[in-house]
Amino acid sequence: MKKLINLTVALSFVILAFPSFGYGAPPVEGGILPKIILPIPEDQGHKKYLGLKGEGTFLVPQIKAKVVLIEIFSMYCPHCQKDAPVVNDLFSKIVGDGTLKDVIKLIGIGVGNSDFEVEFFRKTYNIKFPAFSDAEFSIHKILGEVRTPYFIAIKVSPNGTHKVVYSKLGGVSNPDEFLKMIKDHAGLNN
Repeated sequence: MKKLINLTVALSFVILAFPSFGYGAPPVEGGILPKIILPIPEDQGHKKYLGLKGEGTFLVPQIKAKVVLIEIFSMYCPHCQKDAPVVNDLFSKIVGDGTLKDVIKLIGIGVGNSDFEVEFFRKTYNIKFPAFSDAEFSIHKILGEVRTPYFIAIKVSPNGTHKVVYSKLGGVSNPDEFLKMIKDHAGLNN
């Protein structure tokens, strides 16, 4: 009985000391993105932008691009709110560049945000790129419960495999520098 009590105390310490024990860890550069299932957008413009067809769900590496850049945000995050115009500028630079518009795609995932909250954030900050809700924090958990804003970039191979080329907490202070860095990490400047 004493051993059982000691084991219980030890496990309690591990759980209290490491509250995310059992959840995923943030994606590691060189690794793969955990399986993130998202709904195919109903918005035809967003569907076309992502290169998706039909209805149902898709996995992030199925987006038709060489690089998929994911912003993890929350509509309640003051940093995300402040950063929204800069991320919009980043998106405009990508889609406005004839050599990048089909190479890099940007999406957002609103952690803890309902569809209504994500749409409110999109309208409030004039977000043009597709954004998805993660109301139940399920994606957030498999991503290691990262703080916001958090950016992940994956490079997708022609055979559909992928690897994480960027994974960091923080916003975009300069869209030109950030875009250059993402291109460098993905090997697009070669």
